[in-house]
Amino acid sequence: MRDLSGMLPIPYLSDLDFSMKYIFVLVACGCLSQIATSQRAGWGITGDLDLYSRYVNPPDGIASRGAGSAILNPGISVKGWLGNADVTISPEAGFVLSPFALSIGDFKGLGAVAFPLLVKLEFLGNSNLNREGRVGFGLGGGVQYNRTELFFLTDVDDQNIDREYFRTYVAEADFGFGLNGFDVHTHVRFGWNAEIEANSLNVGIGVDLNLSLLRETTDPEF
Repeated sequence: MRDLSGMLPIPYLSDLDFSMKYIFVLVACGCLSQIATSQRAGWGITGDLDLYSRYVNPPDGIASRGAGSAILNPGISVKGWLGNADVTISPEAGFVLSPFALSIGDFKGLGAVAFPLLVKLEFLGNSNLNREGRVGFGLGGGVQYNRTELFFLTDVDDQNIDREYFRTYVAEADFGFGLNGFDVHTHVRFGWNAEIEANSLNVGIGVDLNLSLLRETTDPEF
């Protein structure tokens, strides 16, 4: 059987990694080029409700690291839009409170909070700037600061437990429907920090209100 290794080039992982980076740069440039044409700007707020949230602290060798909640996890964000009906770039700074988050492994207290800081590319209906209703999606990422056991922190086996804010690097995917400054969407946001062995997960629904566009649409004197 003939050895074809000299005839057929086999890509190395470094080559594949370079190719993925090249494709990412091309996609990003294409999106920015699209945003630059007939661009509009707006700002507003996002109301979120996480259907499930879970945070895993860095290991301390004392207590269970995780805390999660599937009950009442409201959030709110300040958000901006720059682009057009096809694609926008959207910076977002938010706050999520989970008052009933707890650890099943060993009860140490209640509550968790997260502060996501994101930049997203949002397409079609999720762009929020389209005049007709459309289905859309969004992709983005950033950092998130998390803390668990906000209230009634107790000791486990007579050892002191200390809970501080920890950072995770997050990626988020959204899917929704929107028009004229309003959209509803689902989101999945996963975060990790390999250096401190921590992670976070937020899954929920949200409503975007582009107040600039809504005012323009509803105010005849604008």
